[in-house]
Amino acid sequence: MAALVDELLVILHGLWLRRWLALAVAWGVCLAGWLGVALIPNSYESKARVYVNTQSLLEDKVGITQVQAQQDLDRLRQTLASTANLERVVKETDLNRTVDGPRDLAAKITKLRETITVMAQLDPSMIDISATWANSGLSDGANARISQQIVQKLVDIFQETNLSSDKVETSQSLAFLDQQLAARGKQLAAAEQRRVEFEQRYAGMLPGAGSIGQRMDAARSEINSIESQLVQAQSALAAMNGQLAGTPQTLPGVGASGAPSALAQAQADLASMRARGFTNSHPDVIAAQRQVDLLRGQGGGGGAGTPNPAYLSIRSMQAERAATVQGLSARKAQLQADLNAMASRQTDEPGLAAEQERLDRDYQVLKTQYDKMLADREEIRLRGDVKSETGSVQFRIVNPPSLPTAPAAPNRPLLLLGVLVLGLGAGVGTAFAAAQLKGGFPNAARLEKALGACVIGSISQTVNAAQLAAERQRMKWFAGASGGLAALCLLLIVIEFVQRGLA
Repeated sequence: MAALVDELLVILHGLWLRRWLALAVAWGVCLAGWLGVALIPNSYESKARVYVNTQSLLEDKVGITQVQAQQDLDRLRQTLASTANLERVVKETDLNRTVDGPRDLAAKITKLRETITVMAQLDPSMIDISATWANSGLSDGANARISQQIVQKLVDIFQETNLSSDKVETSQSLAFLDQQLAARGKQLAAAEQRRVEFEQRYAGMLPGAGSIGQRMDAARSEINSIESQLVQAQSALAAMNGQLAGTPQTLPGVGASGAPSALAQAQADLASMRARGFTNSHPDVIAAQRQVDLLRGQGGGGGAGTPNPAYLSIRSMQAERAATVQGLSARKAQLQADLNAMASRQTDEPGLAAEQERLDRDYQVLKTQYDKMLADREEIRLRGDVKSETGSVQFRIVNPPSLPTAPAAPNRPLLLLGVLVLGLGAGVGTAFAAAQLKGGFPNAARLEKALGACVIGSISQTVNAAQLAAERQRMKWFAGASGGLAALCLLLIVIEFVQRGLA
């Protein structure tokens, strides 16, 4: 620990011996640094805050979600710093007075893009717009006014973009969709005409809709259904024929005593047997039938016959069943003939099914595209009406562009203090380097270590009264020069604050 203290004292002694060198270097560095700080132009920043509300009661009903509204807001924020908008800012503010040509205009647009900031707050509807401007050729007041003009023009452009961009974009989108719909409509009509011509030529003979294979399958299914219906109708007709054969055409008259005649009684007995399920080969039925034939040959058993109503009803039902059978047979024959003809055409022209599938596919693709574009057009039109009629974009200036009264940069008081610290550090460093470069032994311990021999003693410096007075005078000069350096720094800081107040 004692060695470290001795080493520190040696260093301090070396610095003290070279204090005038350190002070001179500090003055030089501080004067150069303070001059550089003075040459830095003041930058003035103007800020504004705007409120943009994109919510609407009707937007969700027509498919405008909050995410889409936020995307629109982000797009507007990004396009605010476009080259066209920045060119308007230059030409419509005092910056136009300093433009000397296209190259200078491009340079100012590039500088504007670097100094303009558009930032959304935690609430995405709140947007801060700020601009910083510094030009060494202009006064502080001119730079402050230009920064305010830049922000004001950006706010105006932002408001114009919010109010007009949606209408322009909607009209352009509708015009484009109208052109596309007209073109798709022509293509759809041509595809539909080709499809109709094909159906009339080939598939029109078969019932149903769809491809040729589907229609042929539908025809086969209908033939199967007709066959089952035909079997049922033929069975019903056969039963009706049998019932008609066992029903007399006329009913015999009644006798004078009011009792039925023998022929009527015989026919009633025969009908009763058949009703009980007796067949024609049954002995009782055969005997009853002979009895009826015998009585008919004898003149009807003494009474005149009358038309049988049951016979007439059964005959009518028989005719209806026969017509049904005939109609089903004709329909089956027609379907079978058409099916055979189509199968023959498929055999002769195997590409018919593929041709119809291609026509149907082209038609469905065009129809799907047309319907989607039509729906998109209607949605865009409705969304445009909602935004224009309900005023969905609400724009309000919360904080107007401010006129800065103090420079935003540079922070001269801090820079002046920093230069002072840097100058003092440079002076101390120079003195330390000079002490290290000069040879010698500052104390007896170093000499003893260097020579490897024992040092008996050392003689300190002796001064007389005149030398002591001169040393005191030099100390006063050194203190005055050091204090002057600090006082000059303080004076420059005071002047900076005074200038800010005057600005």
